[in-house]
Amino acid sequence: MISKQKIVSLLLLLLCSIPMLSQGFLRAEGKEIVNDKGAFLLKSIGTGNWMIQEGYMMQSTGANINTHTQFRNKLASVIGEEKTADFYKNWLANQFSKSDLDSMKQWGFNAVRPALHYKWFTLPIQQEKRNSQEQLSNTWLPKGFAMLDSLVSWCKANQMYVIFDMHGTPGGQGKDANISDYDPQYPSLWESKDNQKKLITLWKEIATRYKDEPWVGGYELINEPNWNVDQTGNQNGCECTDNEALWDLHQELIEAVREVDQKHLIFISGNCWGNNYNGFENHSLKDIDDNVALTFHKYWNTNHQNSITAWLEMRDKYNMPIWMSESGENSNQWFAEAIELFESNNIGWSWWPVKKSRLNNVLRVATPQNYLQLIHSWEEGQTPLDADQTYKAVMDYAEAQKTENCIVGKDVIYALLHENSYQATEPFKTHQLNTWIQCVDYDLGNEEAAYHDSVSQDIHNGDVKWSVWNSGNQYRNDGVDIGLNNGEYYVGWTEDNEWLQFTILIPQEGEYNIQLKAAGEAGVVSVLADSKIVAENVWINETKDPFGWKTTKIKKVQLPKGEVKLRLYINEGGCNLQSFSISQCK
Repeated sequence: MISKQKIVSLLLLLLCSIPMLSQGFLRAEGKEIVNDKGAFLLKSIGTGNWMIQEGYMMQSTGANINTHTQFRNKLASVIGEEKTADFYKNWLANQFSKSDLDSMKQWGFNAVRPALHYKWFTLPIQQEKRNSQEQLSNTWLPKGFAMLDSLVSWCKANQMYVIFDMHGTPGGQGKDANISDYDPQYPSLWESKDNQKKLITLWKEIATRYKDEPWVGGYELINEPNWNVDQTGNQNGCECTDNEALWDLHQELIEAVREVDQKHLIFISGNCWGNNYNGFENHSLKDIDDNVALTFHKYWNTNHQNSITAWLEMRDKYNMPIWMSESGENSNQWFAEAIELFESNNIGWSWWPVKKSRLNNVLRVATPQNYLQLIHSWEEGQTPLDADQTYKAVMDYAEAQKTENCIVGKDVIYALLHENSYQATEPFKTHQLNTWIQCVDYDLGNEEAAYHDSVSQDIHNGDVKWSVWNSGNQYRNDGVDIGLNNGEYYVGWTEDNEWLQFTILIPQEGEYNIQLKAAGEAGVVSVLADSKIVAENVWINETKDPFGWKTTKIKKVQLPKGEVKLRLYINEGGCNLQSFSISQCK
């Protein structure tokens, strides 16, 4: 006789063997993106540098190497085609992998937006053969489709959607070559019917292969077009009034996809990096398909409600969903404000990108020293490294891209995905009494909740651009200015009325001594416990050495019992702050 325990075990085994049920295809339903369970708010992240390398993420702009092709050509000229192919094999395996996607799911993302480069899927038109009627052939390359197959399988396992984003089109879709890998020695997407036909054929091939896959969330046909298609105004199409060529091509793309795939949601993009929709209202494109969403991108402007008014009006006017399909490259404060803005207006979002060697990503790549040496050697006037040194440097950089070799930006993740109130905070680390607490380990949270700093985000305003929110550019992506000296982080560049908050468990009410290590200029600090001043206007003596840490003792500070929000308030700035400790008075 089979025991009840064995029956339960067999049932559990059977349930585990059943594939996870899909939530259904994403689709447009009036002004909302929905699936079979109802309205669905996309919380996505872009793969960035995986299939299409950009100069700023490869850290090569100082050497005037700004595009994917420029980097590849430079590398091949030094180490040869065979070793260059070895590098790209490792790069593609490491820069985005299943472990990255597993992490994204764990942190709370529900979709991924891979930036595709057509060159992994088909040949450039100048390398294709033509028949006797001068018609272009289409050679399919297995590598690109194999990568998509793997990505779809990872998404299926994690119950996440993947939205294919054509980031680099045949010929390139914009004068901003960094983004699209545009090469001015060849015709662009807009200057060549052959390039347009290749893009149409490529999308039709992608749709044919994935037409029945529900975890494919949709097709973003052209990322950030930025071309003067009207031959008026600036080169990036920001002043085009009709955009007829742009809308004509989108219509051809949609019609080609719909020949083979009637299920998937299609995303379209305006000119001027996706933000100029002039002419759309007069074009038949707006009426040819009811499973289409409009995209927009948002960088470096304010997060006030009026910053998205135009998009909300478009959503109402055309009764179509809108998706903010790319944003990022700012501080945690800007991130949190933007996410609150989008979600309060029922707008899904996608962040850019998942990883690079900067602070403002969920995964931070620790750049090997020999790769930095290589990039510096490529700059004008420097002596280049030899082939063996170059090969080792780029292979080490590819190895550094692995998930397990990256630093998890938990402060960035908190800014993007914490579901508490805007003023909520959480401990960055668990702090103990009688140990040194690093000043850089203040609480997670927004400006005016976990800290206050004079500059906490980058808002482009007129001629004021590229504001630095963390002057030391170390450790965290907040407005707090953090430096590094001899392997130790410290809070520096302090100004009057800035402060830091630390959540600390105090075992019992009573008097405690606080010791504070500081250096540099003289300063004045106060201590607050749960918003109550418990030590006021404590003088910090000047040291001649900006890193010659000296301890200031603050005696008999009355602290309450429990989880205390302790604020270190800087009345007069100038000093560098390293750490502090708390011990109970004997």
